[in-house]
Amino acid sequence: MKKNTLFLTLFFLSFSLVFIGCKSDETTKILRLGHSLDTKHPVHQAMVILGEKLSEVSKGKLKLNIYPSSQLGGERECLELLQIGSLDITKVSAAVLENFIPEYKVFSIPYMFRDKAHTFSVFDSEIGESLLLKGQQFRLRGLTFYDAGSRSFYMKENPINAPKDLVGKKIRVQKSNMAVAMVNDLGGSPTPISWGELYTALQQGVVDGAENNPPSFYTSKHYEVCKFYSLDEHTAVPDVLLIGTDTWNRLNEQERNWLKEAVKVSTIEQRKLWGASEIESLEAVKKAGVQIIYPDKAPFEEQTKGILDMFKDDQEMKALIQSIKNKQ
Repeated sequence: MKKNTLFLTLFFLSFSLVFIGCKSDETTKILRLGHSLDTKHPVHQAMVILGEKLSEVSKGKLKLNIYPSSQLGGERECLELLQIGSLDITKVSAAVLENFIPEYKVFSIPYMFRDKAHTFSVFDSEIGESLLLKGQQFRLRGLTFYDAGSRSFYMKENPINAPKDLVGKKIRVQKSNMAVAMVNDLGGSPTPISWGELYTALQQGVVDGAENNPPSFYTSKHYEVCKFYSLDEHTAVPDVLLIGTDTWNRLNEQERNWLKEAVKVSTIEQRKLWGASEIESLEAVKKAGVQIIYPDKAPFEEQTKGILDMFKDDQEMKALIQSIKNKQ
């Protein structure tokens, strides 16, 4: 059923775009951006800024149409649409990209980043630039890293004060081997479920809890089901804005520069929006009756140190991890 709906959506989308293209100025190009987030989410708001800036710097010659809330499918589907050229731009969690680009596993290593300043210094450095271009062989070119804060556990029935509280609990994770390994190391039972199906899974007891950042916890309304949010902040997995290489290759140098400029502005604004949204989201879920727990992070970090052993024979990953740790 979902596949049929997606097919029909794409059919009518393609038809409408052809129609628009025939009627509009021949010099105007329209880029299509699909993603799975709610329109209240700060990352979506940053994409709106991206579209506005793109139209401004190009004087209307390059425009962005945004399709939020999984209108064109979830993250995996949007990636596939990018690869076949049916979609131009999308946003996915770096954890999803692990399945294409092994180096992206580095973002899912618990407590890899010292603080927010360290995180941004990596995103904005030659390390980040190199990672953004790693997916080109898979027809995926990274444009920027959007801040997605830190991920923490939220539960239906019990607070997480220490790793022992996760023992035997079914925890929803992204379809990421690293996320699975982390929850296993903490004694939980990792259960990959798509983001769009998670609210129902929590309601029906398919899982006992999940893990994500405050804005996603709030905008998804998962706080209606889960009343305990433990800010252990185990990982800082960014969102990645991607363009299909087919689309990138169709843009001329001037159009690429317009897009780069607009992306840069949206990235700066997204970080401001994210910081404000984290504060607002935590206040909102508190008012809704969620208990916020601030556990000692040291036991979580200690119990997940073994994840680094996964890379003991991978010299490239070891070098990447060390370069991130050394980054000031």
